[in-house]
Amino acid sequence: MKKLTAFSLGFVLVVIILGAYTRLTDAGLGCPDWPGCYGFLTVPHAEYRVEKAEMRFPEAPLDHFKAWNEMIHRYAAGILGLLVLAMAIIAIRRRRAGVTNKPYKLPIGLLALITFQAALGAWTVTMALQPVIVMLHLMGGFTTFTLLALLYMREAEVPIPLEHSMVPLQKIAMVALVVVIIQIMLGGWVAANYAALACTALPICEGNWWSRLDLLGALTVPPADNYEFGVHNYEQRMTMHVFHRIGAFVVLAVMAKLLWSMWQRATTEWFKRMTLVLTVLLVVQIALGVTNVVASLPLLIAVAHNAVGALLMVALVILNYSLVKIKQQQKEVSHG
Repeated sequence: MKKLTAFSLGFVLVVIILGAYTRLTDAGLGCPDWPGCYGFLTVPHAEYRVEKAEMRFPEAPLDHFKAWNEMIHRYAAGILGLLVLAMAIIAIRRRRAGVTNKPYKLPIGLLALITFQAALGAWTVTMALQPVIVMLHLMGGFTTFTLLALLYMREAEVPIPLEHSMVPLQKIAMVALVVVIIQIMLGGWVAANYAALACTALPICEGNWWSRLDLLGALTVPPADNYEFGVHNYEQRMTMHVFHRIGAFVVLAVMAKLLWSMWQRATTEWFKRMTLVLTVLLVVQIALGVTNVVASLPLLIAVAHNAVGALLMVALVILNYSLVKIKQQQKEVSHG
């Protein structure tokens, strides 16, 4: 179970990266049906299959590059689903065998989440990239990554040092996690509405952006038959982007406070390494975000921005989990 969880933990990051690559190459509708592609299990290449595909979906011309991007992501997501199913089966068998000191609810919860993720993947296609569905699909992937990280820590029984000086940081650590999650959601909303290039100047946006904000329009989704390439006007997309930029400053301020406190308090190797990891991830994420703006969203940089955001979120979850465990250990010692 531990090895399976470790492999799944690495594999889910691959799935997240593939999902970001699919979205950023405009391949979300590379296959207009689900779970297959133009009615086939693989992307059609033979001439007679291509003819059938065009007859089935005359409104969606076949683009092999985009179709393969989409199908590779689906294959990887399917493999991840099988891995999570295997973990759930192992957890059920262990519980039936009388093993009660190993995670049970978490693997079952992961299976429920991955099933919902599959449904979101289907709706992403059938609802023609509806932005709310796209953002929920992104957050579902990040949540899967997070829960797998927690499952691995419990399966591997990762030892957390009883460092009492870190407990007072629990509140700021939780605030940091919340603002990072909100920032990821804002970024997902920007991506889902194709607003990543709505602002091309630093630090916020070009011109008198404050006078053109349209918050209501930015938060609503106009009815449309197809949401590919976005349906909002410039002011609405600019508003999405501006709030994501402002969110970045909030994240930077909160994370700076947390990391400064951690550098001052950490004495054990565990928390020193965690402080270093969080610092590096934050610096890299800021650099990637700035590069996206000044270089007009290079594909690899944009994909990396997505992946590092997931890693930052998971690292903060592990930090919060560690602080909670320390507090629990303190209570057990005091009551013992």
